[in-house]
Amino acid sequence: MDRRVTASVLRERLTEIIRRSGLSQAQFASALKVDRSTVVQILSPTTDRLPRAETLAHIARLGGVSLDWLLGITSFEQASVVDQVEIAPDAASPIDGRLMQWHREAAGYKIRHVAVTFPDLLKTDEIIEFEYGRSLHPDLGSAIEAVHAHFSYLRRPEIEFEASNSIQAITTFVAGEGAWRGLSVADRRRQLEHLIDLCRDLYPTFRWFLYDEREVYSAPVTIFGPLRAAFYTGQGYLVLTAPHHVQALARQFDRLIRAAVVQPKDVPAYLISLLAGLQD
Repeated sequence: MDRRVTASVLRERLTEIIRRSGLSQAQFASALKVDRSTVVQILSPTTDRLPRAETLAHIARLGGVSLDWLLGITSFEQASVVDQVEIAPDAASPIDGRLMQWHREAAGYKIRHVAVTFPDLLKTDEIIEFEYGRSLHPDLGSAIEAVHAHFSYLRRPEIEFEASNSIQAITTFVAGEGAWRGLSVADRRRQLEHLIDLCRDLYPTFRWFLYDEREVYSAPVTIFGPLRAAFYTGQGYLVLTAPHHVQALARQFDRLIRAAVVQPKDVPAYLISLLAGLQD
């Protein structure tokens, strides 16, 4: 195929991919892990430059399109579903080193998170040990260190993090019921006090929405900007990278926010009311 024709088709289709993504050229370049100048040169009509093979593959993956379509070899646009869905196994708990890597790759984008119980980043060491100690033994110490690293990351000024889970998850914890049966009142009290302090300290960079699961529901998922969404399946992750899948899940998260019965600025007061009713 003529190089000039290929370059022309690539410019046209890359322009369309960036438009669909809703990102600026600089943001798209960041997602590709290349300089903005690289994207500018590819899109320039005065050059027939073609990017390296790995860059082309990343563009196709980020755009959710086939590489053949990107280069004008075929008119069939969509990439194989298999290329956009990944099973990441061997995660005994939602505390996993891969999460930190995905967080780093999404630096500068909004992170959205629906927790299994409530966000691990907000848990005390005692709660992590109680909840995950059996499944993570002997790696519990490493998991706690990972949570501390995630929390330090959360404090970076460029991070925007939204979390959401049900009020039932919180009230079950406070009551020491379900999976929390056997957890001491003292540990529950310290965790509530910790949550209150953190929600005050981190707002508005960190925003925590509580919904009523009798009205809405969501499986545990983290959405890393436009790059990927990772569902925790119990022993691993189901990772989606197709833009339309990620965008659909982001819209679902927005629906959770709209349905929230406790807004982020009201979470500390809500937790204080629960703390007041906690009986020794």
